[in-house]
Amino acid sequence: MEISSFHQNKNVTGMKNKNFIQISKIILPGLGLLMSLSMNAAAQSELQAYQDTAAAQNPTIQYLYKQYEASLERIPQAKTLPDPVLGLGIFVSPVETRVGPQRGNISLSQQFPWFGQLNAQEQAAVEKTKSDYMKMISVRTRINFEVAVNYYNYYILRSAERIMQENITLLNTIKNLAGVKFASGTGSMVDVLQVEMELGELENQLSFLNDSEAPLNQRFEELINAPLSGSVVFPQVLWEDTLSLPKDIMQDAIIINNPSLQGFDHQILALNLEAVAADKAGAPSFNVGINYIFVGEQSGVNIPDNGKDAILLPVIGIRLPVYRKKYTAMVREKKLQQEALQFNRTSTANQLTSEMEKGYRDYLDAVRRVSLYTRLSEIAGQAQEILLTDYTTAATDFEEIIRMNRRQLKYELELEKARAERNTAVAYLKYLMGN
Repeated sequence: MEISSFHQNKNVTGMKNKNFIQISKIILPGLGLLMSLSMNAAAQSELQAYQDTAAAQNPTIQYLYKQYEASLERIPQAKTLPDPVLGLGIFVSPVETRVGPQRGNISLSQQFPWFGQLNAQEQAAVEKTKSDYMKMISVRTRINFEVAVNYYNYYILRSAERIMQENITLLNTIKNLAGVKFASGTGSMVDVLQVEMELGELENQLSFLNDSEAPLNQRFEELINAPLSGSVVFPQVLWEDTLSLPKDIMQDAIIINNPSLQGFDHQILALNLEAVAADKAGAPSFNVGINYIFVGEQSGVNIPDNGKDAILLPVIGIRLPVYRKKYTAMVREKKLQQEALQFNRTSTANQLTSEMEKGYRDYLDAVRRVSLYTRLSEIAGQAQEILLTDYTTAATDFEEIIRMNRRQLKYELELEKARAERNTAVAYLKYLMGN
């Protein structure tokens, strides 16, 4: 009678644990899927909101934007004529003329550079402004990428916390099962102690993960230059970012659209225009003006135009650039700077191509790992379920349950990491393309 009762209790316990595991395997993933579908849009929207806030408030971007605004003010300076020269002269000893003594004069002159010099200077200033703008865009895309990286790292952290908490719950169930078997005389206290050791390690790791949220929060606030208004929203399962362009098209897009390379193009064109302006500065320039002379009246005489002031038009002068070495050196300097920038642009383009290859490799690797760990996680879960069911009938070594639990935990963590790294790789390739 006692033996029969024991077997009934054992069978009931095994059925309860088996049912619990089966229900957990069915209900929990189903709930997770529903939650992820409803939270994906909110999470993507929140990530975009962080990126928009960083673009508007990040101090580095603001600094470069002010630099760009300052460079806009160079354009009207570059295309403006030199200031006119106003002169005033007073004769200490008046110069006697037929119509009276000359007592002073006023002169006004304007210098005109060689044809096309002002236009070249203006266009050079415009290209420099465009270069400053592309520098700001380059930093803004990098900040957007860093926001995305921080978000995905945060997702890995939150996923690890969730998975470990679920694993702790499962280990507590296994611990209760081992305790029941020990109490019934069919199990060992060592099984219970093994689970307690596993629980201790997991709880310690979970505490470390909880403490790791503060640095990620701080990094978010640093990037957006504002305190976080609330908790960061994450989906149960991260959405899947994919590449819409083939690799060769991406490479062409990087060479054409990368803001750093575009900045080099504008700098090179600016230097070319500065060389044109320097060459024209070595050509003659002209001064055109008027000279107004004050004439006093002669006393005691009656002559026509007595004391009439004189206006002499025009006064014309030519500046002769005799010392040509200076202007030749200015042109040569701009040409050498242009060649140096061209080499720098080529080097940067080569580096970006190499980075694109690495990013594409990382993307393919992450896609493969998502597929692999999805499959391995499912297999480990099935194996874990079988081992637990067999354990209720004393047909399984408890060590196998612990080892399989560790594997399942590892696969689930690696799966979430692979999902985050897949999206990170996509974000990096978009950053290289200037998006």
